[in-house]
Amino acid sequence: MSTETEAPPSAVEEVHILWTSEGMSCDGDSVSVTAASLPSLEDVVLGAIPGLPKVVLHNKVLSYESGDDFMRAFHQAARDELGTFVLVVEGSVPNERINGDGYWTSMGNDPETGEPITFNEWIDRLAPKAFAVVAIGTCATYGGIHAMAGNPTGAMGLADYLGWDFRSAGGMPIVNVPGCPVQPDNFMETVTWLLYQAAGVAPPIPLDEQLRPTWLFGKTVHEGCDRAAYYEQGDFAKDYNSPKCQVKIGCWGPVVNCNVTKRGWMDGVGGCPNVGGICIGCTMPGFPDKFMPFMDEPPGGSVSSTILSSSYGPLIRSLRAITNRAANREPKWRHRRAELTSGYAPRWPRR
Repeated sequence: MSTETEAPPSAVEEVHILWTSEGMSCDGDSVSVTAASLPSLEDVVLGAIPGLPKVVLHNKVLSYESGDDFMRAFHQAARDELGTFVLVVEGSVPNERINGDGYWTSMGNDPETGEPITFNEWIDRLAPKAFAVVAIGTCATYGGIHAMAGNPTGAMGLADYLGWDFRSAGGMPIVNVPGCPVQPDNFMETVTWLLYQAAGVAPPIPLDEQLRPTWLFGKTVHEGCDRAAYYEQGDFAKDYNSPKCQVKIGCWGPVVNCNVTKRGWMDGVGGCPNVGGICIGCTMPGFPDKFMPFMDEPPGGSVSSTILSSSYGPLIRSLRAITNRAANREPKWRHRRAELTSGYAPRWPRR
């Protein structure tokens, strides 16, 4: 599937961010983003980032406005009266075709009828008119917790609802930034790229086949993990008090696309396996169903770990122990004897 995007037709000077978390959601992604620092939400909104257009944020969790005052911008955007905007969707999308006599979730009321406007209807109204559409968190990107087997709402991710071939008014597919919750800097970095793209100073955002930014989700948890060397040496933790590789106690890091071990959580600190937690695959399209039960050893883990533990790992540990002992001794020419034994050969002998 091609994820190439078209450049914006012209640069814009002001961009509204319409952020709705009325999907099947806990607002955890909104809360998480308040911890971003590279860049921070405040820096983007207050214009502290050079080259960005002016940004106006509309998010119910972070807004001073409420009721009709808060909803005004959404209605204006639906009527093509707001100007350029980025639509941020938080929470999975329920299936309103199976809602019976009611509705699953809504945001605001129709000014003419007074009836609630469903979350799905807002997506239908706004997504085709948005410069870019961003799904924040795993619920919005792939369905997440609310879409797991046995759910009564038929919940799904935004791309499942709009279609994986959807294109925004800016010519872009949906931009998925998964995480439960989203890693705050991952999201803000993605939004900043899109804002630069709207300003006409950035190329189209690169996305993988799952519509994730490639530079953020192109590597696995394992590749950036502080514990990865223990895996290579077949040295595995048996409980959560150990600093060693946690594959045998349920960590899915070797097969999960996520940069949290490399980036940390806040200001470079944290990240699940870095602080003693296992990776449960929360950034993946198959989460949570394909990763449960969370505390069991992942499929294939016993085979790979047995091979490493029984043959390759011990051999490598033995060889590295020899090298370690040698490297822990100073070179023999470092001494206070009267002769120079470092191998130095002067070009002109002393007289």
